[in-house]
Amino acid sequence: MDLNQIPKLKHTRSGNFFLLAGPCAIEGEEMAMVIAEKIVAITNRLEIPFVFKGSFKKANRSRIDSFTGIGDEKALKILKKVSQEFDIPTVTDIHEVSDAAMAAKYVDILQIPAFLVRQTDLVVAAANTGKVVNLKKGQFMSPESMQHAVKKVTDSGNDKAMITDRGTMFGYQDMIVDFRGIPTMKQYAPTVLDVTHSLQQPNQSIGVTGGRPEMISTIARAGIAVGADGLFIETHFDPANAKSDGANMLDLHHLEKLLKDLVAIRKTINHL
Repeated sequence: MDLNQIPKLKHTRSGNFFLLAGPCAIEGEEMAMVIAEKIVAITNRLEIPFVFKGSFKKANRSRIDSFTGIGDEKALKILKKVSQEFDIPTVTDIHEVSDAAMAAKYVDILQIPAFLVRQTDLVVAAANTGKVVNLKKGQFMSPESMQHAVKKVTDSGNDKAMITDRGTMFGYQDMIVDFRGIPTMKQYAPTVLDVTHSLQQPNQSIGVTGGRPEMISTIARAGIAVGADGLFIETHFDPANAKSDGANMLDLHHLEKLLKDLVAIRKTINHL
């Protein structure tokens, strides 16, 4: 897959990594627009190709009383408005076969959650829309096994697949990143490191996922150093009050400093 196959993606000749960033979930129009405007300004200054991300529905919650969304069509319309307002591509995750065709009307990239990446019908449904398909590596899967997920997309007649590593389970309540997997998966498709989800601490007894956001810079720097094509970062202007995954999100106020550091590392690597 060529990054130029992603509609509206800018700065693709800058030599920078590309960025998928935004809130975990679409909580409303105002918050989505505020976050998108801030990231667009930063990534334009730094010439980073940027895709706005946001889940229209959170189907895989620990507890039944957890926030799942504001309504499917309402959230998808907000994603479309973000794309139109800022002339940027958008990505959202799907959980059921029927979600594929519905979400494809509103966004540019369909994301397959890590828990569901082995679900053939779901992957094929996403591929059949003709959209770019972002395959999250299962926390239980080896990097090598992701070639088969990519092949499901390409065998469906769609050559627009990419892979995102979001960490590997380490015991019951922690995640680690095996950075050896980045160059391995790059053999199959452009590969992204999901920095913030890699720092989750799932399966907590209270039913709310924890996280280690203080390690975001460390993991992101390492990802760029080993050659990740892109980074995935969930960010919010008020993580403590975010309705989903606030424990591992990056405070939006810290994003520009982090990205400046990462661009510097990427430039150094490009000259080696």
